[in-house]
Amino acid sequence: MVNAGAMSGSGNLMDFLDEPFPDVGTYEDFHTIDWLREKSRDTDRHRKITSKSKESLWEFIKSLLDAWSGWVVMLLIGLLAGTLAGVIDLAVDWMTDLKEGVCLSAFWYSHEQCCWTSNETTFEDRDKCPLWQKWSELLVNRSEGASAYILNYLMYILWALLFAFLAVSLVRVFAPYACGSGIPEIKTILSGFIIRGYLGKWTLLIKTVTLVLVVSSGLSLGKEGPLVHVACCCGNFFSSLFSKYSKNEGKRREVLSAAAAAGVSVAFGAPIGGVLFSLEEVSYYFPLKTLWRSFFAALVAAFTLRSINPFGNSRLVLFYVEYHTPWYMAELFPFILLGVFGGLWGTLFIRCNIAWCRRRKTTRLGKYPVLEVIVVTAITAIIAYPNPYTRQSTSELISELFNDCGALESSQLCDYINDPNMTRPVDDIPDRPAGVGVYTAMWQLALALIFKIVVTIFTFGMKIPSGLFIPSMAVGAMAGRMVGIGVEQLAYHHHDWIIFRNWCRPGADCVTPGLYAMVGAAACLGGVTRMTVSLVVIMFELTGGLEYIVPLMAAAVTSKWVADAFGKEGIYEAHIHLNGYPFLDVKDEFTHRTLATDVMRPRRGEPPLSVLTQDSMTVEDVETLIKETDYNGFPVVVSRDSERLIGFAQRRELILAIKNARQRQEGIVSNSIMYFTEEPPELPANSPHPLKLRRILNLSPFTVTDHTPMETVVDIFRKLGLRQCLVTRSGRLLGIITKKDVLRHMAQMANQDPESIMFN
Repeated sequence: MVNAGAMSGSGNLMDFLDEPFPDVGTYEDFHTIDWLREKSRDTDRHRKITSKSKESLWEFIKSLLDAWSGWVVMLLIGLLAGTLAGVIDLAVDWMTDLKEGVCLSAFWYSHEQCCWTSNETTFEDRDKCPLWQKWSELLVNRSEGASAYILNYLMYILWALLFAFLAVSLVRVFAPYACGSGIPEIKTILSGFIIRGYLGKWTLLIKTVTLVLVVSSGLSLGKEGPLVHVACCCGNFFSSLFSKYSKNEGKRREVLSAAAAAGVSVAFGAPIGGVLFSLEEVSYYFPLKTLWRSFFAALVAAFTLRSINPFGNSRLVLFYVEYHTPWYMAELFPFILLGVFGGLWGTLFIRCNIAWCRRRKTTRLGKYPVLEVIVVTAITAIIAYPNPYTRQSTSELISELFNDCGALESSQLCDYINDPNMTRPVDDIPDRPAGVGVYTAMWQLALALIFKIVVTIFTFGMKIPSGLFIPSMAVGAMAGRMVGIGVEQLAYHHHDWIIFRNWCRPGADCVTPGLYAMVGAAACLGGVTRMTVSLVVIMFELTGGLEYIVPLMAAAVTSKWVADAFGKEGIYEAHIHLNGYPFLDVKDEFTHRTLATDVMRPRRGEPPLSVLTQDSMTVEDVETLIKETDYNGFPVVVSRDSERLIGFAQRRELILAIKNARQRQEGIVSNSIMYFTEEPPELPANSPHPLKLRRILNLSPFTVTDHTPMETVVDIFRKLGLRQCLVTRSGRLLGIITKKDVLRHMAQMANQDPESIMFN
């Protein structure tokens, strides 16, 4: 019989435990969230708000505020991401030019801004003005000669080393998570993984500052990928201000998906491309509501950046082009060849970069990140300075390669031999024979291409912020421009060939080398990242070349096909696997004929599964079980004899519930019986108060039978975002499959090391 006092005590206890206790529903670092539970909690919260809104006007206003909080968060993310991107662009322009000289009228002006303000600037010499002085002119009052060249060379290297050293030191001391592009980790976080501090305020501040430093140092990296990380940090900060998002990890990830779209929007000035990038490349769960909000966040971010006008040309796009010649069907062949080159470059880069990063992780090289950054920066600066195409910033290089040669262009790439009798309008300059400048530019571009290919492999993945979009585009743009000039000269000298006869008559402007550079850039970026739809949209938004979608599509699809022939992984997925993050890629196919019983634990010869019983274990028994194991949760069964499944209890919530009960409830001791049923068990007289924990029990854990094909299990884990799945037969518990078990099994089936999956 049950003691009457115990009964009344347990009655009070039930009332107490029906209240939520602090920290319930939160997750530990490096653990995966339970998407189904987060969805259920949000539905309950929404139902409660809706029912309360009918009670009073104040509750109705509160429900409206809750409904609009998502749009407010998107507005704030767009404003902050756009502002930060504008500040980064302006700072990078100034600090990049600082390596070569300084403005005497205002030292914070870049070269271009300095000469804009000068009254002595002429159109022919628009890059030269008395207010802008190179370091040799300022220090030794000489602009020409060997001594001036050497001094400028040394100052270029010293500034590059200073910027790189400051960047790596700040990352190492204040925010280790600020290194890399951030996209592999963002993908993993959006799939439901917890990495505390990765999207924190310190990471945001240090990444913003160091991004300016590393891009200005002249290293072969870009700011576009890291801007996605910066925008997601903004998203995480603003979502923590609203309980709707701060208390629900599933809802928070919807905000982060939209923030990623805003990041790409400000990185390239491509709002639609940003939304598609988030949908295709980054997000794991992307409902229709998130699509609208992503669009709004990307729009606000792009508008904010346009208001700041960092490029000084009143345009949002980074590389605006204006071609005056349509493309022809015969040109599809060289475009497809550029697609093949992009696919091969993507494969080469991924394999070499992953091999180098693995070596960095497993050897003593990884212990000296500062030294590695300094050495790579020194080598980059020493080799880059003599070649004008590697000395200038990568964005300026791409812009020059994309440009069409008009009558006013002063670039070496436009040094053609003009016909003195030409009386055509400026916008329709015919194809001409290449001059000395073009041939000089061709071999300089060839050297720059080899240099970029090699140095980017060693730069990406160092302990500094490093994006891959711009270096990949530069490689493709250089290859594309060279192919374009080759086709142009071929068409000029052999216009009577059958392939040129119909569309390339003498005196016509029929081949645009800049278009080939644009197609090559898209092909190489696609080969590295394996993007398709979002890539094409980003490229035409980036350049404004709307009528060239078909060449871009042909190159993007070809580069993906070629790269996929050597391996399905893009660079971000490869880094996810290298770091051992628990990421179940939706694009991966699992076709092996294995069953749930082959993967579940415990396997034969292993100790039995650690379980809780519904009404026969004491608090001390459970605390001992928690102390002796490191499992994330425990199945609850009727008894050890029947093994009939009741539900699933999370480890963290068990610990918090016991701790709270001991602190706030009298009579709970180590001998107290823990029960998960509606009614307390029958206890002998004078026994301590029992502890009811049914509230923390998940009564509907996801289960499969032992004969369920693993193909189905993998699909369930992907689409529902499960942490674990219980295996039963006729209601009797047999084992458990966790996300980590699924990943290990998939790695084993692909002949990879299953122990490379590091986290829970």
